[in-house]
Amino acid sequence: MNQSPLKPLPMQEALDAVGTEIGLSPWRVVSQEMIDKFADATDDHQFIHVNPERAAAETPFGGTIAHGFLSLSLLSTMAYETIRPLENAGMGINYGFDRLRFVTPVKSGARVRARFVLAELVARPSGWVHMNYDVTIEIEDSKKPALTARWLTLAVIERKKENA
Repeated sequence: MNQSPLKPLPMQEALDAVGTEIGLSPWRVVSQEMIDKFADATDDHQFIHVNPERAAAETPFGGTIAHGFLSLSLLSTMAYETIRPLENAGMGINYGFDRLRFVTPVKSGARVRARFVLAELVARPSGWVHMNYDVTIEIEDSKKPALTARWLTLAVIERKKENA
């Protein structure tokens, strides 16, 4: 079962929410430590991410910036803390992205949050549910977002066991 602390969302309520904003996550700081750990995990140590002095001197950003994929990866935790899970969903799976765009770099120390619009929901007789979100990661005090995308997800609804 999904261990989300949020109250499960009945299927009909989810269907009724299609086309609406269903969540806005809390602000989250993207620290240099987080960027450095992501660089270590992905072996992407380009100076624009991990060398504050050089990034300040040689880039238009005034310092280091987060990897685009780091910003993207934060969607999982922001969704977990913001979006109510479907009632009886046993698991959720990333299915992919459409129209992913990295619009504005996230500077080290910036605060970001995610805005989620439920764009589409298709419940299959098999118990698989396709839920697609239009997501935007906003940067505090920035007119432009860090990224925009259509996030494709799958959930599996656990079937109730009948008494034998």
